[in-house]
Amino acid sequence: MKAIVRRDRRLVTDDIAEPAPGPGQVLVKTLVCGICGSDLHALHHLEHMVETNLRAGAADTLDASADIVFGHEFSAEILDHGPETARTLKPGTRVVSVPMALGPGGVELVGYSNRYPGGFAERMLLQEAMLLPVPNGLSAEAAAMVEPMAVGEHAVGKANPGKNSVCLVVGCGPVGLAVIAALKARGLGPVIASDFSEARRHMAEVMGADIVVDPSASSPHAHWEAFDVPATLASFGAARLMGRSMRDAIVFECVGVPGLIQSLVEAVPPTARIVVVGVCMEDDRITPVLAINKQLSLDFVFAYSPEEFAATLQRVADGTIDVAPLISGVVGRSGVPAAFEALGKAGGPVKLMVNPALD
Repeated sequence: MKAIVRRDRRLVTDDIAEPAPGPGQVLVKTLVCGICGSDLHALHHLEHMVETNLRAGAADTLDASADIVFGHEFSAEILDHGPETARTLKPGTRVVSVPMALGPGGVELVGYSNRYPGGFAERMLLQEAMLLPVPNGLSAEAAAMVEPMAVGEHAVGKANPGKNSVCLVVGCGPVGLAVIAALKARGLGPVIASDFSEARRHMAEVMGADIVVDPSASSPHAHWEAFDVPATLASFGAARLMGRSMRDAIVFECVGVPGLIQSLVEAVPPTARIVVVGVCMEDDRITPVLAINKQLSLDFVFAYSPEEFAATLQRVADGTIDVAPLISGVVGRSGVPAAFEALGKAGGPVKLMVNPALD
């Protein structure tokens, strides 16, 4: 079958072996697959990603020097079932799935595995237990958006904002937009969004942000006091002394560059909660005494649970989250290298998808 393969830090189209489903697995045809920011990074830095994952305690199941077929944001169609499957979903059923499979060495991530090619291949192997049928009427492209949108669902779930929360989303790429969508799906606000890119600020408005800020023109932190959030230690102390009503601040860091966490520690209001969603692959530094004096909370989040993935599918299917504005286009195999370049540029398309059946 045809696939776009990462080989020697390049993307090439090649024929690879047909996958055969093992126990509990299902063979599927890829319909479309989104290109994730992690794919852009992994093209040139997969070795570093593997090394950091091993330091974090991940299983040693990926050889970064061998061929890899990326793609974990997919929708697919069932072709066949392997042994020891319930066959509840019949061939022809369109599905999405948490991109995980059980290999001999344990759980592997589909699209970041030498054993399980991702959605940049014409066909994949998925775990039957992870499959969810795509509701009737939902396009293949919209269904493929469930995976990246579930990242925002998990981040917001971890933050657990309430009606008394004022939320700031720093960075309006796909991750930040997913966070905004998850916040607005809960009916929460105000949501402040900040990004240097005019195009991404526009997308933040489309996804429901109440206030959109160009940080080169004004500070996104200038709005706290207007929403009854004391912005400084002095203001916080005076509010407590006077018995003034106060709301809580939650800040989602959705960029992932060195220095940003420290800048937020310095800028956010006292008692704020900083939720780190953006993935910084480099060493970073903060000044803990500032966070201590301001009694800040710092949380780090990753991916999502199967339950959050299913909840996101339901919200996309019923229209609570409209993903259509985020889909910038679909390319065939020959268009993937150019799509990677376009997505790597500031202010570029939000989400490009691959149809591996197209040349």
